[in-house]
Amino acid sequence: MSAGLVSAQSGHATPDGGALGAAWTATHDGPRTYPQVHIDWDVPITMSDGTVLKANVYRPADAAGVPAAERTPTIVNLTPYSKLLSNIADSAQSVPVLSDLLVEALKGFDLSGYGLGGLTELTRVLPAGLGRSFAVDRKLVQSGYTQVVVDVRGTGFSQGIWQVFGEREQQDGVEVVDWAARQPWSTGDVGMSGVSYSAINQMQTAERKPAALKAIFPIVPGSDLIRDIAATGGGVGIGFLPMWLLGVNGLKLVPDVQSVLTGRFDTKWLADRAADPLTFFNYLLAALTVPSIAEVPEHLMNLLTDDSLLRTAWLGHPERIEIPTFVYGGWHDIFTYSSPRAFDAVNVPAGQKKLIMGDTYHLTSGSGMGLPGGPPRLDVLQRAWFDKWLKGIDNGIDSYADVTVWQQGGGWTSTTEFPRPGMDYRRMYLDPAVSGTARSLHDGSLTTEPRGAARLTVAPGLTGVCSRDSATGTAGLTALLDVCAKDDRINETNGLTFTSAPVTEPTQISGPIAVHLNTVLDATDGYWAVTVNDVAPDGRSTVWTSGQLQASLRKVDDAKSARSPNGDYTEPYPILTLEDRLPLVPGEPTIIDLGLPATDGVLQPGHRLRIDVYALNFPRGIPLRPLLNESELQPQHLELDPNRPSWVNIPVAGNPGW
Repeated sequence: MSAGLVSAQSGHATPDGGALGAAWTATHDGPRTYPQVHIDWDVPITMSDGTVLKANVYRPADAAGVPAAERTPTIVNLTPYSKLLSNIADSAQSVPVLSDLLVEALKGFDLSGYGLGGLTELTRVLPAGLGRSFAVDRKLVQSGYTQVVVDVRGTGFSQGIWQVFGEREQQDGVEVVDWAARQPWSTGDVGMSGVSYSAINQMQTAERKPAALKAIFPIVPGSDLIRDIAATGGGVGIGFLPMWLLGVNGLKLVPDVQSVLTGRFDTKWLADRAADPLTFFNYLLAALTVPSIAEVPEHLMNLLTDDSLLRTAWLGHPERIEIPTFVYGGWHDIFTYSSPRAFDAVNVPAGQKKLIMGDTYHLTSGSGMGLPGGPPRLDVLQRAWFDKWLKGIDNGIDSYADVTVWQQGGGWTSTTEFPRPGMDYRRMYLDPAVSGTARSLHDGSLTTEPRGAARLTVAPGLTGVCSRDSATGTAGLTALLDVCAKDDRINETNGLTFTSAPVTEPTQISGPIAVHLNTVLDATDGYWAVTVNDVAPDGRSTVWTSGQLQASLRKVDDAKSARSPNGDYTEPYPILTLEDRLPLVPGEPTIIDLGLPATDGVLQPGHRLRIDVYALNFPRGIPLRPLLNESELQPQHLELDPNRPSWVNIPVAGNPGW
């Protein structure tokens, strides 16, 4: 951490929270007010349209298991992954000796020396408190909260058709919060918790401002779901989406066996499942199989039209959130684009919103928390957050650093805002001069002035399967082995690389990054992908952030974009609708402005900045089949011309010596 950051904040505003962080951990892990937890199973909650959702209600109880007579604040978790799964996870974590021994053993588990650093990071999810945040936190319940876990409509044991974040599902969130506030065991103050899908519907519910909702704690939330995952740069993410849809659709078909045995089986549940057994697969199959734009079916065309109901529902409005919000995200998560943007947009004073960004993928969320030098565990921070905003306990969580991030190339740091203060956007030009640092299709340079001219060619390939983008696109599955996720040199063999001179002193990069490319295509469409890398003196190339864009979907919405003082984009906002496609003429130069999600890192002395350019990004994103046909998977060209230069607009603090 820089000296300026240390002096600018109070002593406890460090990643671990100092003495206050230790106190929050002691409070969460210490003696509990109530010795037991009472569970009411499959409680029906009837929505305004008559659909019945099912909930498990976890209440604090005395030693005999009798629910507490006192009213308590309520924590709501809306999940599509079946509250049955949540209960199984809760039961596994509630075996005192076994779970405690496992957590302690995993803290010291480390196979990174054997090329299994990704597996090590995955095992550290449990000691980080993610399991309790995903399922049920019995320690939280026993400290005087009621937790309500609800199956989203059309999933688990709930009736209805799965909406996949649709308007009706978002209204359900409001109605569940209102229901929880009215119950005789509730104080009327409600918070929301959960991971991923359950984090997204926290944000969506908070945007609708139910009066009883007082605070939320979303872990890896998405907000702009179109640009997060549904059509990242216009491409379909086939690494994550198919397996995710299979998982949720499979779980929703698991029946309530107890109701079958007792003669109370819900035939409406069965009819709803029969009516829609494979929700959303029709969209995915159409996107990957329809051969031409003219043949795109109406349901998919509606999703790809700007004012369609589903598309509108998937575009979040975090600026409408006006309650305390604690966001956890990861630099390589599938929702990296949204997490810092949502934090910045939440409309509350400093102290009432927090952001933690870890060096994590979706499956490794929280990894590294609770370890020396890192932030307190997720369940610890969540308890402190709800104690403050639902119980009014003055525990100092509002004075915890507003922004805590894993600075790539460095370690855990705390700051006052994101991006970090003092960033200066500057152009670095893509130059054909050989840098002598990479084995790639062309080993170019990054320079402060546009110089040489050349036409460089890159063809679509499959080396992206072994890349950090592949790890991100599979939620972290391919990151279990370090050979690809922690070093991009295999992928770079089929890319164009542009590398700077080594920096002479620590150089911070913080914020979103934009790339301006002068391109030429041989077909009527193409696909571009770009990464920003930290290159170590030994040649290791580590991806910090990446972006991609279908060439015909390059139209930018300037009203939603951001620019640096010189007018260059810092965050171009592509429209990504078929009705806004811009045709390409083979052989003619075409400018592509491509945005990369925000990142935060420090180039250490001797390290270099590198920009990689690719013509495909499989499996992170593959073009819609009609657009793939138009590109014909032809080689693509980068036209380096000092009169029409290509550059990266990058936020820098320090004196790199470039």
